[in-house]
This record gives sequence, C-alpha cells and structure tokens, in this order.
Amino acid sequence: MSSQDALFDEIKTLIHNNDIVLFMKGTPDMPQCGFSGVVCQILERLEVPFMGINILARQDLRQAIKDYTQWPTIPQLYIKGSFIGGADIVRDMYQTGELKTLLVDEGLLGA
Repeated sequence: MSSQDALFDEIKTLIHNNDIVLFMKGTPDMPQCGFSGVVCQILERLEVPFMGINILARQDLRQAIKDYTQWPTIPQLYIKGSFIGGADIVRDMYQTGELKTLLVDEGLLGA
C-alpha cells in the first residue's frame, strides 16, 4: 500500500466515523486562517458538534486531502461522509438556509 493510499484510508475513516469533519488550518478554538475561522463560526452558530482536523500539524494530510477531493483549497467540510465544500460554499449555504436544512435532514440538528 502506498503512503497516499494509507492517507486516503485515514481520511475515509475520519469522515465516515464522525458526523461533521472540518479539515482546516488551525483548530476550532484557534483557527489560523480567516476562511477556516468563518466555517468554524458558522458551525458554532448552528450549535452542531464537529471534529476539526488541523492540516498545519499534519503536512502529509495537507496535500492528501486536496488530492482526495480534487479540491485545491482548505478548509474542507464533510457532513455524514459527503464533501460539502470550502468556506465560500459553506457561507453561501448558511446564508440561504441550505446548510441548516441539510443538517436537519441528516438528523444532526433539530428543526
């Protein structure tokens, strides 16, 4: 198994064993980029628990997550194993109510 395959397996395990996963720069308590901070704030406003993965502490994951999704930027949000998008997409979904609807539909947030 290649190191990339091992990293992809680790990513799959993280996103399938946790309802909401945010691959981000920094931590939920101390985001180290504005875009990661925006997504954390949105999730906190919605009062949903999430797992933050600090890609700055894991250089191997930093590139692997981009390769895994074919998405060039961080942060990356996953809900129930599905890739949702980055900060702009999450912000737009929050503003339109689509993110809240998705979380309700997935049973992660009360209606």
